[in-house]
Order: sequence, then C-alpha cells, then structure tokens
Amino acid sequence: MRIWRLGLLSPWINRKIIDPLFQIIKKGAEPKQLAFSTALGITLGLFPICGVTVFLCGMAIAILRTRCHAPSVMLANFIATPIELSLVIPFLRLGEVISGGPHFTLTSDALKKWLLVEPPEKYYSLYPMRCWGG
Repeated sequence: MRIWRLGLLSPWINRKIIDPLFQIIKKGAEPKQLAFSTALGITLGLFPICGVTVFLCGMAIAILRTRCHAPSVMLANFIATPIELSLVIPFLRLGEVISGGPHFTLTSDALKKWLLVEPPEKYYSLYPMRCWGG
C-alpha cells in the first residue's frame, strides 16, 4: 500500500515501515496489546547505548511472551533508532552533570586518545546510561 511520495525514500519507507505496520494491523492484534508493544519498543529503543536495544527488546519479548506483540515491539524499536542516535550527545552531557565527571570533548583527536591511551576505568561512555537510568 503506497502512501507517501518522497522521491528516493518512498520505496524504502513503504517497504520497511508502512508495509510491516499494515501487516501487523491486518493480522488482528488487539489495540491495547499494540499500544503496549509500541510503547515498550520505543521506550527500550531509546536506551543510549547503540546496539543494545535489540537485545533489550528481545529479552522483553521473551519475558512478556503473549502480553506483547513481538513484531510491533521490534518495529517501534527500529523507528526509535534515529531518535536514539540524536539523543546520545544530550545524554552524554546530562550524565556528566549528574555524575560530576569531567567534560568529554567530542573531537576525533580526543576520541582517538580515549580509545588508545586512556585506562579502561575511565569509560565516559557510561554517562548517557547513568542519565537514562536515573
């Protein structure tokens, strides 16, 4: 089902987002279950460590089993990915404020130094997770 005309993105959006959404709706899942599953997928999809969200959603699906609709959880997680990536730097800065840690400069030289020189106990990348977790 074609809805949008966005040039080059139109086939990709239809194939990856719109068509799976319509397939989920056509299969007859209950609205409360779909709403809960979508909220769960977006909430877990905003976890500030990239790549972990798929495992979190998989664990939630395994734990909740029939109480959530697995395809809608994963679709919402997929849709939340751009939001997650755009929130990494604000989570990093807020985590620095909450933990009182030093300011982490975001330049290529600082990143290279952090990866190659700094000792492992100085993993500042945990600041976003501290902010998200409270």
